[in-house]
Amino acid sequence: MVYNDTLMQFQADILGVPVVRPMVAETTALGAAYAAGLAVGFWRSPDDLRHNWQVDRTWQPNMGEEHAPASMAVG
Repeated sequence: MVYNDTLMQFQADILGVPVVRPMVAETTALGAAYAAGLAVGFWRSPDDLRHNWQVDRTWQPNMGEEHAPASMAVG
């Protein structure tokens, strides 16, 4: 789903916040590998892992309030 640009833009519009796709889309597998690496000392700290994370693409919300769903309307 993360490679469906239309869906990612829709989520940004509906949520009203930026949606970020990381370079590595398989974050579940990557998280397990990172946890294992930390457990055995392959990485010194979570800071080492933060340096590996990169943004592939970001979608900004661009749906005006007049088009937002009524359930999302504020006050």
